[in-house]
Amino acid sequence: MQHHFIIHKPYGYLSQFTSGEKLAHKKKYLGDLYTVPKGTMAIGRLDEPSEGLLLLTTDGSESERIRSNKVEKEYYAQVDGYITADALELLKNGVIIGVNGEDYKTKPAKVKSISIPDKLPHRSKKIRDDRHGPTSWVSITLTEGKFRQVRKMCSAVGFPVLRLIRVRVGKMQLSQIDETGILKVDSFLI
Repeated sequence: MQHHFIIHKPYGYLSQFTSGEKLAHKKKYLGDLYTVPKGTMAIGRLDEPSEGLLLLTTDGSESERIRSNKVEKEYYAQVDGYITADALELLKNGVIIGVNGEDYKTKPAKVKSISIPDKLPHRSKKIRDDRHGPTSWVSITLTEGKFRQVRKMCSAVGFPVLRLIRVRVGKMQLSQIDETGILKVDSFLI
């Protein structure tokens, strides 16, 4: 029997359950927050400063299906400054980012400026205050997932990411998860 979960990965945690080694400095792992069956793996990853929806499964073929280029992943990014129409257009059409030391042009994406999202997940570390300049929010929906792609895309158009939250994978939404931060599901709705 396979197991499937959707969880909220908070800021400052690695998208794995244990390190497998003793580290000189303490990193935070999802295993510190959630108990899941042995063999459970994250489908895709969120880097340590990113947060939001993370799917977990014990089924490798399900992981491959969801990581395919057919499944949309939506992110809300808080960026430094007021994002411009020109920057949004560049993001929509694809920008050049570095991937494994090579230039890579991202695939077209769905991109739009949004107002401050309602009901943001609690974040343990404050971004910054208004004295450091304005910020704005953008929704970016991708069907690919290169290492730190959204961060690299936004930086490429001159708007570095201050906060990044994955809010949707396929039809699975971050808003489905209650305050426990984890929801067991029979299958993933994609």
